[in-house]
Amino acid sequence: MAAIKPDPQAKLRRFLEQEAEKLGFAEIRICKAGDAQSREEMLRVFVAKGYHGSMQWMEETLKRRAHPNNLWDDVRSVIMLGFNYGPDEDPRPLLQQSDKANISVYARHRDYHDLIKGRLKQLSAKLLSRVRDSHPNGEIKVFVDTAPVMEKPLAELAGLGWQGKHTNLVSREYGSWLFLGAIFTNLDLSPDAPEIDHCGSCRACLDACPTDAFPAPYRIDASRCISYLTIEHKDPIPHVFRPAMGNRIYGCDDCLAACPWNKFAQQASEAKLKARDDLLAPPLSALLQLDDAAFRLHFSGSPIKRIGRNRFLRNVLIAVGNSGDAALIVPAQAHLHDDDPVVRGAAIWALSQLLPVPEFQTLAATLSPSEQDLTVQDEWLRATQGDKA
Repeated sequence: MAAIKPDPQAKLRRFLEQEAEKLGFAEIRICKAGDAQSREEMLRVFVAKGYHGSMQWMEETLKRRAHPNNLWDDVRSVIMLGFNYGPDEDPRPLLQQSDKANISVYARHRDYHDLIKGRLKQLSAKLLSRVRDSHPNGEIKVFVDTAPVMEKPLAELAGLGWQGKHTNLVSREYGSWLFLGAIFTNLDLSPDAPEIDHCGSCRACLDACPTDAFPAPYRIDASRCISYLTIEHKDPIPHVFRPAMGNRIYGCDDCLAACPWNKFAQQASEAKLKARDDLLAPPLSALLQLDDAAFRLHFSGSPIKRIGRNRFLRNVLIAVGNSGDAALIVPAQAHLHDDDPVVRGAAIWALSQLLPVPEFQTLAATLSPSEQDLTVQDEWLRATQGDKA
């Protein structure tokens, strides 16, 4: 009886799974680049409706983003990897502590881009070394949320999870708490079966959104999303969204945390993704004290650093205005003289929410006449006319 020869693809797959596990990845799945649907029309509608807000790069990279082969002609297979960042506990109760800042779970530790990209490069090197003899021309490109790659549709095609009604990936094993990494390769690898949608009639994520950022299931208007507003949006926060932000100063986890599939989620085991104690529930009063140098030092190695001190303080001051805490009035007043007009404008709004009307009117009469910036003048005008929303 002839011996059964081992399947080279099966051996390679086992090798990849073992090496990915050693590197801390929770899941690894593969899809064919040619099987990916073009997302060009969907992206064009998204941009045409203005759902991308001020993220002009989405419009500029639309064509390349629409399909893997638009980004790299030679890509044959896409290896999708999931890295678990499940929190120790539900992040939502912190929303009730109005004197504390609420930072999105993914930003409470080291910047995941650097961590995961390094691990993807290690896995890629091992893969190319493994196939060097049989595929000497093997090539690889790695991506972690910094290139025009549609990671979530590719992850669904590869079977890693499915895009829920909140447009984020949902995994049956890890709920909503997976970072995604992609390895594009010209190697022809055996694909996995796609995952199917398990949302059913549930709309928990849609109902949880504090700013109604979902015009329909599976559709998001980023310009209304608190994550976009606190991270990507560079100008003053639109007044209509300020009360709904509460104490969220960087990102928002509401739609992710509301998903019932999180009952199967597991706590992150990677030490570098454990939340920093000083980012779990930092007092707003302490964050108000950060100048540029202190901000950079405090958030060194954190994704928060990339938005800069001014945008960060804008967010903190909105949270201060929502806090109802009179103890924050004095530290907020110091920012009425900040060099950045967006910070000054946010300080005006915060104080309009905290100060008794007569005191605020006196403050406005003293400071507003000397203000030169038009956007800050508008903040004074709105606030003195009683526009508290």
